[in-house]
Amino acid sequence: MENLQTQLEGLRKASALLAQVPDTTIQAALNSLADLTLERSDLLLTENRRDLERMDPADPKYDRLLLDEKRLAAIAADLRQVASLPSPLGKVLSEHQTPNGLHFTKISVPIGVIGIVYESRPNVTFDVSALCLKSGNAVVLKGSRDAHYSNLAIVALIHEALAPFGLADTVLLAPSEREALGEILQADRYIDALIPRGGQGLIDYVRANSKVPVIETGAGVVHVFVDKSADLQKARAIIENAKARRVSVCNALDTLLLHRHCLIDLHFLLKNLGAQHQCVVYADAEAYAALQPHYPADLLFRAEAEHYGQEFLSMKMAVRTVPDIAAALEHIARYSSRHSEAIVAEDAVAVETFLNRVDAAVVYANASTAFTDGGQFGFGAEIGISTQKLHARGPMALPELCGYKWVVRGTGQVR
Repeated sequence: MENLQTQLEGLRKASALLAQVPDTTIQAALNSLADLTLERSDLLLTENRRDLERMDPADPKYDRLLLDEKRLAAIAADLRQVASLPSPLGKVLSEHQTPNGLHFTKISVPIGVIGIVYESRPNVTFDVSALCLKSGNAVVLKGSRDAHYSNLAIVALIHEALAPFGLADTVLLAPSEREALGEILQADRYIDALIPRGGQGLIDYVRANSKVPVIETGAGVVHVFVDKSADLQKARAIIENAKARRVSVCNALDTLLLHRHCLIDLHFLLKNLGAQHQCVVYADAEAYAALQPHYPADLLFRAEAEHYGQEFLSMKMAVRTVPDIAAALEHIARYSSRHSEAIVAEDAVAVETFLNRVDAAVVYANASTAFTDGGQFGFGAEIGISTQKLHARGPMALPELCGYKWVVRGTGQVR
């Protein structure tokens, strides 16, 4: 795709200029985009419906693809919040002077050009563009064919908002065809970092085929462990919120780990999930026996090996009984995607053991995993949840979209 390469070359040039744009200009551009998002909501929803008509409503991706007035209002609010945040650029991260008189300063700078490969989530188009702009990065967006019409309309809106400020060239929407992905994965001359957002299959493919450095985000195999010391009212509320608040997102609960001591209360813990949310449960032998007299029969099944370690992204959940916290930790170590994990317990030793031992980007004690979100962390929007250990981990917001450089000032020193 010769045209895409030309566009990437232009994006690289635009990124060099973007780092010099005053933050006041960035703020004005993002607020303008928020205004246009609300003014053109009818157009955005019309184009979004064209995408929705091509997808089965039973597909877990349908909810991710859906835009409505409420979600557009939330997107506009997020844009204004990002605009109002302090610029992450030019921060002095550290400084020192060596005995020979050289003065060293470590300063935050943009990464440069960031590529985002993502599935059917048009809100990501807004979030990523805003965060990259605020952090001085140009961005190439590679959305999926599922969101083709939505993304075309959104990026046209972004270009319209940014054009009066001379910034339209800093956001590029790549063709939705799969062939464009191959070219982006090889574009290490033009793209500095690539971030895939989607299922494990997409992440694995990008990581295996990219010449551009990859920051992994997205896939979440999430557990909640209910300890024998748990407050049952807290546990029921946390389980219901983590599973049912929004099932198609990466912080949703996939496997409930239950201390054997709590089996007698399992029907209480899952009552709302069955009665109100029609959640399908795949339970091990002990949990199945405990639930069978109480849980809707058409929603209760015996767990198979493949149900553990699965990111359901739908109203389905696995349950496994464990004899103690050690067994819960062993299960999590085996099946976790290192995204978000939680314990519900009143025993302080159990809580600290869990928090210290679990290897994940975000670990919770007595709170829902639904809080793994940049906005909930107070960061404004997010570019994704990093599940790796290099550069960034957890919600990636403005600071994580920066690198740094060393500035060394001398008075004529030579070595």
